[in-house]
Amino acid sequence: MDGKVTDSPAIGIDLGTTYSRVAVWKHNRVKIIPNDQGNRTTPSSVAFADAERLIGDSAKNQQTMNHANTIYDAKRLIGRRFSDSKVQEDIKLWPFKVVKGSADTPKVVVTHKGQEKEFLAEEISSMILGKMKETAEAYLGKVVENAVITVPAYFNDSQRQATKDAGTIAGLNVIRMINEPTAAAIAYGLDNKSDIVGKMNVLVFDLGGGTFDVSLMTIEEGGVFEVKAVAGDTHLGGGDFVNRMVEYCAQEFKRRWKKDLTRNQRALGRLRFACEKAKRILSCATQTSIDLDFLHEGIDFSIKFTRAKFEELNMDLFNKCIETLETCFSDAKMKKSCIDQVVLVGGSTRIPKVQHILQEYFDGKELCKNVNPDEAVAYGAAVMASKVSGGSDKSVQDVVLHDVTPLSLAPKGVPKVMECFEIDANGILTVTVSIISTGKMKKLTITNAIGRLSKEKIEKMVHDAEKYKYEDQEFKKKAEAHNALEDCIYKMKKKIEEHSVKESVHHEILQVTKKAIDKTSKWLKDNQAAPFAELHSKKVHLEFVCKSLF
Repeated sequence: MDGKVTDSPAIGIDLGTTYSRVAVWKHNRVKIIPNDQGNRTTPSSVAFADAERLIGDSAKNQQTMNHANTIYDAKRLIGRRFSDSKVQEDIKLWPFKVVKGSADTPKVVVTHKGQEKEFLAEEISSMILGKMKETAEAYLGKVVENAVITVPAYFNDSQRQATKDAGTIAGLNVIRMINEPTAAAIAYGLDNKSDIVGKMNVLVFDLGGGTFDVSLMTIEEGGVFEVKAVAGDTHLGGGDFVNRMVEYCAQEFKRRWKKDLTRNQRALGRLRFACEKAKRILSCATQTSIDLDFLHEGIDFSIKFTRAKFEELNMDLFNKCIETLETCFSDAKMKKSCIDQVVLVGGSTRIPKVQHILQEYFDGKELCKNVNPDEAVAYGAAVMASKVSGGSDKSVQDVVLHDVTPLSLAPKGVPKVMECFEIDANGILTVTVSIISTGKMKKLTITNAIGRLSKEKIEKMVHDAEKYKYEDQEFKKKAEAHNALEDCIYKMKKKIEEHSVKESVHHEILQVTKKAIDKTSKWLKDNQAAPFAELHSKKVHLEFVCKSLF
């Protein structure tokens, strides 16, 4: 898993804070691949139930019932330290437990199969990436190894390396990592090729569930993408808007009943789930309500939420987006009047106030909404995956990308050193410093080893990932056998009730068959945890007994 391209298909993965997508270039176009539920987006959630591990839709659907063991927002932890102020802010509002691991790394704590387990953010993210891998393999009908994974433009070296490690743990060969707004720009450029004559200045405004990026670039006719400047915040997005709603509701609850619900993790989880739903509704309606029975200490909670209140709670965050936008223009040494197109990316750009403020900033300019804000990043990743893996399609091979380093590299002052900065295609930095003193030169290579996973740890996590995958497959196999036996019992009972038996069948044979069905039914009820082999054996035996009747 060293980033070298193998012969297997290459996919593009948008690993999002709240939702993830996977896409592939096939038959001269990008296909956003639906998951096993038929959805083109998959929640970036992992849940640990008593007997199984759930990923995606199934994890999110049981979140309110299993709040302490349902992990989301792993992207907000990846590559960060436990002592990071942003991590500490999030911990207060997450219903699951996060503890300090070695080298100040954050670890999530869950209970799985009766045992307490700790996972790094890389491991949780690898489970989501593994789900994306399986989704692609089911669609393509073959094993997938190569992947391009997107990251926020303002992810630092640690966050990028940790994301790459997560891909390795998931069994993926990460052939490239690409900045999210750049991927979205590729999607826009290829979808609007006929409209691009000469050069076009495009600003990508990417506000997602947990991160915000703005990227200013030039797209040339023929597929040349040159990024001029980027700016962003790796801790700003829809999740923060929801947090403000949760905090407001908790304060209102305390004001009404003088009780603090923030220490009740179950109540906090239910409230957050309801606030997230309300936030989405407020993008298309001017008001909604949050109604939760027995929220805390038997008290029902109901509150009306208006769009105006939502905007008031989050106005400083919306304004922060504009401040970041101004930083980007300053870095690019460009005026906003030079922008030909403003492209909206990320689910949070659906918020009416965000669109209003942005349009106002650009003096009433119409915003581009003809790219899917949820799928544009995965689209661009799939294009890059096809290009890097040697795809033969001309429209893919013609794409030329010139990206920029998002973070500042030179310290203030003029130290007596010679510095060499090497940045690979994934945006990961290696620094070599030659120290000049008394006419002699000494070389010092700076590596970002603190908090990084060792080769041995990654190998162990890969092994653990395979173990969890095997356990998932065995559970699914057993569940299918259980359902098959239950279905068999139901069908046999129904046939007997409908008297669909041969006229020549003796009464005693009928009674023996009924007895076998009842006996199997009772056995199944008393042996819910029976292994696959036993369940399958019972089904085969019952079908054999009933064969003389039907």
